Amino acid sequence: MQEVIISQDKQKNKIVALVENGKLVEKYEERPEQKRLEGNIYLGKVENVLVGMQAAFVDIGVEKNTFIHIKDIIPKVSNETGNKNETLSKYDIKNYIHTGMPILVQVKRDSTNKKGARVSTHITIPGRFVVLMPNSEFITISKKIEKDQERKRLTDLAKSVLSQGFGIIIRTSAEGKEKELIQKDIEGVIQQYNEIIKKAQALEKSSNFNPVALYSNNGIVEKILTDIIDQDLQRIITNNVEINKYVQKFLQDTGLESKVKLELKQNENVLNIYDIEDQIEKSNNRKIWLKCGGFITIDKTEALTAIDVNSGKYVGNKDLEQTVFTVNKEATIEIAKQLRLRDIGGIVIIDYIDMEKKETKQKILEILEEHVKKDRSKIQIVGFTPLDLLEVTRKHMCSND
Repeated sequence: MQEVIISQDKQKNKIVALVENGKLVEKYEERPEQKRLEGNIYLGKVENVLVGMQAAFVDIGVEKNTFIHIKDIIPKVSNETGNKNETLSKYDIKNYIHTGMPILVQVKRDSTNKKGARVSTHITIPGRFVVLMPNSEFITISKKIEKDQERKRLTDLAKSVLSQGFGIIIRTSAEGKEKELIQKDIEGVIQQYNEIIKKAQALEKSSNFNPVALYSNNGIVEKILTDIIDQDLQRIITNNVEINKYVQKFLQDTGLESKVKLELKQNENVLNIYDIEDQIEKSNNRKIWLKCGGFITIDKTEALTAIDVNSGKYVGNKDLEQTVFTVNKEATIEIAKQLRLRDIGGIVIIDYIDMEKKETKQKILEILEEHVKKDRSKIQIVGFTPLDLLEVTRKHMCSND
């Protein structure tokens, strides 16, 4: 059973918890003073072009200038991989942008304590059932929609609504939905984009324009609901009247008001349900004990996240390789959970207890591959390095830095 618990306190700090069978599997926080920029669209101004890096700094009107790379400026070449690195050498950033020029960008990654946000000219407008991709003409359908007949129906529907110069991603949530609902969603995101372009063009005519936001994300609640609404969601619990009204309308707009139960527990501490508060507190611990007596430690640095596996209290039996495998196996399952729960993004390096046999390492890789399937984020298991460290990359679901 999958549920979402949304808590808001008197200071309007929000916590969104995704729960599966009573266990916390994802958590996200949003504070009024730390608004997410990810997804926002700005008309910015190029501050400085770094030819040697094929990149530039863009002022979007926030505290820190943002960063853009040439691959986020040139047109995408593939609906699967985007710009391939081997083609980048053919492009020169000086042919695309110059200092002082206006540039329409979208924040793809929020800023951190030391770095500004990452932006791109590849704009996307998310809807309930689709994601609009202007300046591209391919139609991509979620792989989770498997029936050929339904895929064809959705493709034909998108083609009938889209005009030239627009591409689209059709979400899993579109499966089985009425034509009118999906058509309205597509038309809505196209209208949003056209309004953004009109505003940008009007501002560009001004010689003294200041960078300005033209589109803002609707916050953590909408993002999470939009992302997970196509899953086996059965119940949403809130403790705030306004949030409850918003979720109610969201369910009506997506045709799910009869499928998903909505409960309002006004002014209650809904985080007490399933001891979510306690689970959240434990999810911040550096050390996590395993059932066998071993443990893992998780340390986040500016460059990467390091995870160390230790045997701890576990002594095993006479077979050293089996003892090592037992700890590493439990650690792998726990690591997959923690990557998702903590929304760890970027490079992850896992230092396992040394394994002598290649077959044992392969088993560990297979276990990790199996358990990260539950993760909604994009994960790449790169493999073991020459130093026997396992390298993994994961994309943030939400930036909370």
